[in-house]
Amino acid sequence: MWSVPESDDGRTDWPASPPPPWPASVRATLWWHRSTPAAREYGPGGPIVPMTLAMMVNYLESPVGPYREILASPVLRRGPIPAMAVPFIAVDSEPSVHGGREHWKLPKVLAEFSGDVLGDLTAVSEGWKVRTSASPRGPQLPIVGGLSFAQPDGDGALCRASARLRGRFRYARVTVEVEGPTLDRWLRPGTHHGIVITSGSMATGPARIER
Repeated sequence: MWSVPESDDGRTDWPASPPPPWPASVRATLWWHRSTPAAREYGPGGPIVPMTLAMMVNYLESPVGPYREILASPVLRRGPIPAMAVPFIAVDSEPSVHGGREHWKLPKVLAEFSGDVLGDLTAVSEGWKVRTSASPRGPQLPIVGGLSFAQPDGDGALCRASARLRGRFRYARVTVEVEGPTLDRWLRPGTHHGIVITSGSMATGPARIER
């Protein structure tokens, strides 16, 4: 499975999860920055948008129960709708690990989380740690949209899926601290533009294979 060392634990026996779609209630902090020179090493080949996108998500309800998640895409795949390419993703739910790997080719691993996703939150596992501190500013506004991601399936094809979101958000400045074998090379520490999703309903659909 395509991943960075932080998303590679060698474990394969995970509790089974239901198939998509996965509806969920969420709160989240998202941030972005221009990709570092090293980001191409950990991103996909082909045409890209040199933008790194990352997020901390609190799933209040989901088909596998509540859990928290961190994910990051070093660059975006270029296209009519740019897609994330995710080599790093961690959660605190074993069935969610199974779902990510089985249904969407996302290299999920386990991590521990502490704090508030809309304030100060830390995600940590053996060998890496990411801490975010979100400072929301301005009014709450409605948000309707989605995110797509495309993961290699191991035989040259892409496993592409999308998540649709409806809710409310605020602009935020997000301060990030990063430790890890590769993360600090492409997930840039410092303070970045971002948003907090104060309340949202999200649905991640089934993947389709593109050859």
